Amino acid sequence: MRRLLFLAILVLSAGSASAQEGKWIALFNGKDLTGWTGAVQGYAVENGMLFSKKEGGGNLYYDRTFDDFVLRLSFRLEPGGNNGVGIRAEKGKDAAYYGMEIQILDDYSPQYAKLQPYQYHGSIYGVVPAARGALRPAGEWNEEEIRAEGTRIRVTLNGKIIVDADLAEAARPSTMDGKAHPGLFNPSGYIGFLGHGHRIDFKDIMLMEL
Repeated sequence: MRRLLFLAILVLSAGSASAQEGKWIALFNGKDLTGWTGAVQGYAVENGMLFSKKEGGGNLYYDRTFDDFVLRLSFRLEPGGNNGVGIRAEKGKDAAYYGMEIQILDDYSPQYAKLQPYQYHGSIYGVVPAARGALRPAGEWNEEEIRAEGTRIRVTLNGKIIVDADLAEAARPSTMDGKAHPGLFNPSGYIGFLGHGHRIDFKDIMLMEL
């Protein structure tokens, strides 16, 4: 009887946790840019992938705001590729400052050899540097998860946690780049890709609200 009661408690606890976290939804349908807004001319769809165009890009937003969430996606960089994931961002403004930009960058490219630590892949741009070494070489697929829960931001790349930070601590007494980040503590905002004129492929873009 005790064992049955214990198992019942475990099942109820698991169900409660699942209910709190919600369900996974697909932000990209694999066919077109339905649900996306902004620089739609700078992006396209091919073979089930969403990609930023070479000499294109710009800020492409999913047309809905989110507060706490887990975002999962796969991406593939071209050599020297540069992009970003904007979270809790304000439309029409620089997401790195009016929200947050999680860097997407080919860390191994010689042209990026002398960047600041907070500019490499996975970093919260200007605020929190990411641990390096988990990124796969250009041309290979990477799997990334971004978890935003209150002021806690965690980035996991190919199974390795590369950022786990409390923004309240990271911004004290100032951000790493010494600049103002008016949107760093936005409670909610848009999620988007921030292209910089490189071909970057994305697929399996899934989100779960917390």
